[in-house]
Parts: sequence; structure tokens; C-alpha cells
Amino acid sequence: MRTSISERPIGPTSMAFYMELYRSIQFCGVHLFLSFCISDDKAPVKVMARVLENEEVIQIVADLLVAADGCLSTIRRNFLPDLRLRYSGYSAWRGVLDFSGDENSDTIINLRKAYPELGKCLYFNQGSGTHCVLFELQNKRINWIWYINQPEPELKGNSVTMKVSSNMIEKLHEEAEKIWVPELSRIVKETKEPFVNVIYDCDPLEQLFWDNVVLIGDAAHPITPHGSRSTNMSILDAAILGRCLEKWKLGNLAMALKEFQSIRLPVISKQVLHSRRMGRIKQGLVLPDRKIFDPKTATPEDCQELLQKSVPFFATPSLVDST
Repeated sequence: MRTSISERPIGPTSMAFYMELYRSIQFCGVHLFLSFCISDDKAPVKVMARVLENEEVIQIVADLLVAADGCLSTIRRNFLPDLRLRYSGYSAWRGVLDFSGDENSDTIINLRKAYPELGKCLYFNQGSGTHCVLFELQNKRINWIWYINQPEPELKGNSVTMKVSSNMIEKLHEEAEKIWVPELSRIVKETKEPFVNVIYDCDPLEQLFWDNVVLIGDAAHPITPHGSRSTNMSILDAAILGRCLEKWKLGNLAMALKEFQSIRLPVISKQVLHSRRMGRIKQGLVLPDRKIFDPKTATPEDCQELLQKSVPFFATPSLVDST
């Protein structure tokens, strides 16, 4: 038995809020971070970076280094060298089907019949010991993510993405036909160049800053994707850090970072652990306080914890009202 759940995780008010945050962010990608060091008096931080236009290596001296370098953060490793990410017990096949020019194909027509709210929500397809997420992107594309329990793969380099072989893709197609409805299985089969993400998180950190270096985004809270929180958490990190810096000014940098940490740490810690729990439930993995989830016998009450709105602080982004 396979079940599908559709959910609209972001309402009009929340969407307007996030769009306003997005418009306020300026993106600059002209330098590649190489290394950093903190001065002896704990004042400026010195960053070595490569200018991408001409490959010149330069030194940048700043009052604050904001480490937003992802879940495998090299900056975080300087302060927490023994920290190891936790393998979730499963990996995710991922792919994007570009159907521009093929809007009226049988594949897309049948998909829209099977998933009538596509384009307005996320669909969660739940199977026994597995689940798949399906949603429509802009510019005529379908995104799907299929989680599969397996031993931790061996990764090479500084990446959580794994290369796949033609044999692996062939097996993927065979399994899709066995597990999912034909409409979803066909999307998987017609997607070019699917790939595998190995799913990690880590236990919540005890602190988010050291002197004048602060972690935000996935560097501060590696998280499994089941709460659809990673990008939202990163945006809120940046927004709240900005407000704290505006409140305390450069002369009180330590107080700004302490307040940022006091606001964000309780929120992101609960969200990381909740997302971990959601993933284990959906994948049919053992939890000490509840029976293994079985979509064949699950009641509506059993499914409540799997809804996006159950994520801690889902409806109340913790902005700095006190500042």
C-alpha cells in the first residue's frame, strides 16, 4: 500500500516575509575563501581568499567572519575538530525532470491527474520503510527525492553527493516500478542524470560563535531535510544576526553574538532533533517511544507528527522582537 499526503507548508503571510528577506540580501561571489586566523588581541580576523576573476590570493582584514560554508564547514572544524556528522541510516535518490516543451505529454498529463495539487503544495508519498517527496519547480520542472535505507556509502572528497553508475540507475528504475504508483515511477524513469545525496545531521551544537567568528546556516546546524527547514533556518540566522549587530553595534560585538546565540540556539536545536525524528518515522526506523510506522495500518493520529506544521517554531519565526 502506498499513500500520498499533500501539504502547503508556507502561507501567503509567511511567503511575503521570506520574499522581503530575500530581496534584502546582496549576493557577492567574487572571492573564494581559503583560510582564516584570529589576531592575538582577538580583534580583527584575517581571511585569505582567492579572487575568482584573476586567481590572485589576497588577505582581507575584518571585524567579523560569518561562517556560512555548509554542513561540512571547514571553519567550524577549526573550533570543533572532533565533531563528526551523524549518518541518518538512509540516502536519497534525487532528480529533476525538465518537461518544458512536453507539457502535454502522457507523462505530465497522467502525473497531474494523480497529483491534482501539484504546483501548489508538496506531496509526500509514503511506503513501507521509505518515502518520496514530489513537487513542481518553476520553469516546467518536477523535483523528486526518494529516501532509501542503506548502510553508509563511502564518499570521496568534501561532498555528500555520490556518483552513480548505470547499473545503479537501472536498479532504481526497477524498484520504482515495484514501490510507487505508475505516474511517479515514470517520472523517476524519465529523469536524466539522477544522483544520490547521503543524508547526515549532527547533534545540536553547544555554541555558535568563538571570539569574532560566528556560524550560520548549515555550518551551525547540519539537519536532515524532512522539516524543509534548512534554507528557512539559514535566512532567519542571517536576519537575526543582522538585527543583533544593528542593535549592539561594532563596539559591542560580543554582546551581539551572545544575543544571536541565545535566540537561535534553542530554536535550531529543537528543529534539528525534530527533523531527525521525522526521518526515522518515515523510513520505518526504530524509535524508543513509538512503534515502527506502517502506512498500511497508520491512523490519522499516527500521521500528525509527520506534518510540516508540527515542526517546532513552524508558524512563529523567532525574530528579535526584543531588539
